[in-house]
Amino acid sequence: MCMSIFSALVKADKPDGPALPTGFSKLTCSEAEYAVSGNLCRCTGYRPILDTCKSFAADVDLEDLGFNSFWKKGTDRADVGKLPEYSSGAVCTFPEFLKSEIKGQMNDIPAAIAGQDGWYHPKSIEELHSLFDSNWFDENSVKIVASNTGAGVYKDQDLYDKYIDIQGIPELSVIDRSSKGVEIGAAVSISKAIEVFSDGTPVFTKIAGHLSKVASPFVRNTATVGGNVIMAQRLQFPSDIATVLLAAGSTVTVQTASKMLRLTMEEFLEQPPCDAKTILLSIFVPDWGSDNVIFETSRASPRPFGNAVSFVNSAFLARTSGQLIIEDICLAFGAYGVDHATRARKVEEFLKGKSMSAPVILEAVQLLKDVISPSEGTTHPEYRVSLAVSFLFSFLSSLGNNQNEPESAKAIASNGSCANGYEKYGLVASDDLPVRSRQELVFSDEYKPVGKPITKAGAELQASGEAVYVGDIPAPKDCLYGAFICSTHPHAHIKSVNFRSSLASQKVITVISAKDIPVGGKNVGSGFRMLGEEALFGDPVSEFAGQNIGIVIAETQKYAYMAAKQAVIEYSTESLEPPILTIEDAIQHNSYFQTPPFLAPRPVGDFEQGMSEADHKILSGEVKLESQYYFYMETQTALAIPDEDNCITVYSSTQLPEIIQNVVADCLGIPYHNVRVITRRVGGGL
Repeated sequence: MCMSIFSALVKADKPDGPALPTGFSKLTCSEAEYAVSGNLCRCTGYRPILDTCKSFAADVDLEDLGFNSFWKKGTDRADVGKLPEYSSGAVCTFPEFLKSEIKGQMNDIPAAIAGQDGWYHPKSIEELHSLFDSNWFDENSVKIVASNTGAGVYKDQDLYDKYIDIQGIPELSVIDRSSKGVEIGAAVSISKAIEVFSDGTPVFTKIAGHLSKVASPFVRNTATVGGNVIMAQRLQFPSDIATVLLAAGSTVTVQTASKMLRLTMEEFLEQPPCDAKTILLSIFVPDWGSDNVIFETSRASPRPFGNAVSFVNSAFLARTSGQLIIEDICLAFGAYGVDHATRARKVEEFLKGKSMSAPVILEAVQLLKDVISPSEGTTHPEYRVSLAVSFLFSFLSSLGNNQNEPESAKAIASNGSCANGYEKYGLVASDDLPVRSRQELVFSDEYKPVGKPITKAGAELQASGEAVYVGDIPAPKDCLYGAFICSTHPHAHIKSVNFRSSLASQKVITVISAKDIPVGGKNVGSGFRMLGEEALFGDPVSEFAGQNIGIVIAETQKYAYMAAKQAVIEYSTESLEPPILTIEDAIQHNSYFQTPPFLAPRPVGDFEQGMSEADHKILSGEVKLESQYYFYMETQTALAIPDEDNCITVYSSTQLPEIIQNVVADCLGIPYHNVRVITRRVGGGL
């Protein structure tokens, strides 16, 4: 969040714009809210963080800010002068001498020559192809990267011998604006593309608006437009960018081993997955002007601001005549359970030459239901289809109402009153504003000091980044790292665990399983004593998919993670009953969790008599809920250090150190007092 608000302050600090009161930035409250949107925090302390961010803004509303963030009530007067003062000249930026030093180091790297770490830095497309033609080039052991943010979505399954960094190739960073449109190189960052498209025709500004909802600010600052599109083409990534560019009539320039190709976005996405030697050079987006052109984009995702891929995304472009008759139209949909973004061709052909009316819209919607067909295995297919239909209905309805854009997109709102007389100069769509809240504390001397706000312990350390989590503790000498091998089959015998032949599997030092538990120890991994224990390893039967089978031990955490993914588990279901997967199956097989006596429900009164005498009868019914997908906001890590006299010290990011002590002692078969558990802060794992 600190990086996000810092970036917003620097971006807002431009020479143009009205004069500002002393101590304020050119950042608006709306921009401050948007800057920190999409950031997730397990402590849910968003309000004071947002108050602090908005305190820099000249259009800050003291009533909305929350007085108690900066001064106490009572004799203190709510004075805007007591807000923290902002000075643009005092903003710390990346030192120039470091920029020069890094730039000099990059210039000293010989073209197409690898450093000791196995990185190659070609300076032209020709040098890149010379690397492709080298004897050592193997797409299974060489990775081509620009910013490598895609690793956050698609984790590396194996190690790579060499890396080729293509960011130093000028042809991939081109930005060319002409009367025909805008061409951007594949290595241009998403944030830079947003800047380029923001200053343009309505179609370009709509593209910029949609791109600003992709990922989060610090990811957009490094992630490239070309990398996103390549993932959509090669890995079937549910890309918003590919869908929007498809509807905008974009074309791409691709360099293969033998020739250069110019393809439409639709042709490019429908090609077989590109091999490692096929390079996306640039993307061209035509300038559609502003006359009789309507362009709208939509997306639905678990979270509205970045950090989540879409359930469905769409982009629509229509050119109309003076009588609002559709002359040409492009309807693009993506992320609904297909390999890549597609056009609804049948619906487009039906709509051409028609003006919007209720019967036309109804028939178009019915056609779309037949066109949008999620592939088998897609989660919630009916929901995704309904979203696509609603997006199209909203767009066509706006055309029928003689509007250039839907009402939801037209709605704009100011951001509160100006407490210090400074006139607002920023308006944002109301749909883009996060939900606001305000807290006011009322003090009384009657119970003083009870109720008085206090500073959270460790708040300054955590906000400054100086707090030490378990993952920040320096690893001891000769430290080894582990990663779990998990079952992929419910209720099955584990016959064997082997590894594929790969670079990652060669890094395995050993594998720890249930047979390695010391004599006297138990196969226990967690559990409250009153609720029962849970096994550390599935042995000899995996009770459920995802159960731990073993732990891969390697010299680094990266090696351990990758090696665990190379595990091949042989299963057998001989003499085993089918897995119980539903509540109905559990009831039929009399399979219940044992409820501790103190948690068991106790009858109060005579239920049958009460129901028979009730004025209103309760009708029975049944509601079935689908499975839930939990979003883990933090990772966990632990560090175990053997000590003298058969003791062990465990650093764990846990809220229940006493249970960790009991479980570790029971598993190792040692007394409880031989286990020392040190808890730092919850979270902060690697």
